[in-house]
Amino acid sequence: MTASAYLSDDQIERLANLLEQRAVPFRGFNLEALDGYFTALAVSPAELAMDQWEPTIWGKTPRWDDAAQRAGIEDLLLTHRNMALARVRHGNETLPDHLAPLLWLPEDPEHPTEGAQAAQEDELDVGRDWALGFFTAVELQEDAWDTWLDQNDWMEEIFEQFDRLASGEVIGEDPAQPGTPIDYPERLGIIAMLPDMLADLHHHRIEALTPREPIRALDTPERNEPCPCGSGKKYKKCCGA
Repeated sequence: MTASAYLSDDQIERLANLLEQRAVPFRGFNLEALDGYFTALAVSPAELAMDQWEPTIWGKTPRWDDAAQRAGIEDLLLTHRNMALARVRHGNETLPDHLAPLLWLPEDPEHPTEGAQAAQEDELDVGRDWALGFFTAVELQEDAWDTWLDQNDWMEEIFEQFDRLASGEVIGEDPAQPGTPIDYPERLGIIAMLPDMLADLHHHRIEALTPREPIRALDTPERNEPCPCGSGKKYKKCCGA
């Protein structure tokens, strides 16, 4: 079975239901957290094998009925991961619908305060699970991420935005003091910046992982040797003068 490039609507529904039944009750991921998790893996310092990243998804590894069921689950996960990879590679342009982050949003984003109190409380958490999933993947390579963050102030700023989604507040200059809560429009503003931020992280990853040939200086001729420019003169009388 070969994983597809992105999840169809039916696959998204199947995966969401599967996670609610087999992962969430055991402190595993819901669909939104899984999307943040795979997104972080797509921009991480190193490639991880499936057996390194999959157990965290479930909380408690499920028992599958047979090999066929297991293969179907693996296909869903790898397809979702492919979608996250395609998303970060897309660049800074508007994401097509099939690559959009899998985030829960109110049906009427123009009027987030309408409806029941329970719905209003949910709206305050938009993006929270996604960011928590992202940071869970970061913990798998914590030392490598710390190195990147220490070397790149702009990356620290991106992580601060994700932390606001996860914690629901802006931390001031004194971390010991209570943070300032962020509201629904601020959450939407951070979510709107995701394509740009993810593209920047992806470009950094490619640059960091691209092997570079060392630049070797040309051997300098002895002063009395013929000049390598072809003039026929001695090096000291030509380019070496």
